[in-house]
Amino acid sequence: MERHIERVLNRVALISVSIATLILLYLLLQTPESCIPRNAPRKPHFRFPKSSCDFYSRDYLPLHKKNTRLWSSKFWITRVSSYTHFFTQLYQMGVLKNHSKVLCVSAGAGHEVMALTKLGVEDVTGVELIESLPFVSRADPHNLPFFDKAFDVAFTAHLEDALYPLQYAREMERTVRKGGVLVVVVEERSEEEVKEIVRLFRMSSLLHSSYLTFIGNRITRILLKNKASA
Repeated sequence: MERHIERVLNRVALISVSIATLILLYLLLQTPESCIPRNAPRKPHFRFPKSSCDFYSRDYLPLHKKNTRLWSSKFWITRVSSYTHFFTQLYQMGVLKNHSKVLCVSAGAGHEVMALTKLGVEDVTGVELIESLPFVSRADPHNLPFFDKAFDVAFTAHLEDALYPLQYAREMERTVRKGGVLVVVVEERSEEEVKEIVRLFRMSSLLHSSYLTFIGNRITRILLKNKASA
């Protein structure tokens, strides 16, 4: 009896495996049908579809059209306006002039570069790990590709995000001429915390620090004078 049951179970298992194998072969040999119309335009007019049924047109936008769309957005206009107000104060303080050579470190998409350009600064360079043309070029803030003393002013609002703050500060100082100014924006900090930040800039002395409201946030603006560039 036990042998009979065992033979039956073996036959059932063999039949199941055979059926599964046939189904798998059938599926592998089938050519899937796409629901993308045959007369649909080909790439580059299309981005890669999310699925074979995703055939809606996604027109490729050249860079200048993307930038035009970006620069007309409310978010962009608001941020550029805030930077414009911020830099206008530096103009009034005599830190910035139209002929100043300005370096914006970790410039993101380039809001500050556009603001400075609109204010009339003739020579503005923005750098970031990821380029955002035409305002921002690709460069590592910890290893800036510029000669010593190349700029009159260096600005950053992202020192707190730096992987190596001391090296970040050292590179800013290296690229600014003797007597030039470094402008650093951080979240609102106490007097002691400001002193700690200033100590990162070993070749510079504190000119001024103040508390401001910037894009709806409380910040501390730190101005340093570069005493010497190695």
